[in-house]
Amino acid sequence: MNENLTFNDLPKAVAEMYKKMSTLERLIHKHFNTPKEEQEEKLMSITDASKFLKLSVPTIYSKVSRNEIPYMKRGKRLYFSSKELMDFLKGGRNKSVEQIEKEAENYLSKLKKD
Repeated sequence: MNENLTFNDLPKAVAEMYKKMSTLERLIHKHFNTPKEEQEEKLMSITDASKFLKLSVPTIYSKVSRNEIPYMKRGKRLYFSSKELMDFLKGGRNKSVEQIEKEAENYLSKLKKD
């Protein structure tokens, strides 16, 4: 858009700005109203899963054979859900001292009620 606007150019400039703002508003609304599951869900091959988990392909095969990681099998091909792998990784997360103390307090308060 021309930086040297005249009074006669204002209606056109405002209309163009309104159009751009409406587009931005629609995109932002769509992004924030899309459930996180939809945004993150992606099927991956074993190569993609190995990159995602930062493990070698043979290690992935080993974990699959021992049912240590979530996977899907169709024919001879293995597929992995990015969401399920993320949940798998989060499952190994160590709890903070604060979280452990809070769980202990909840547990003890339930015992006192009984």
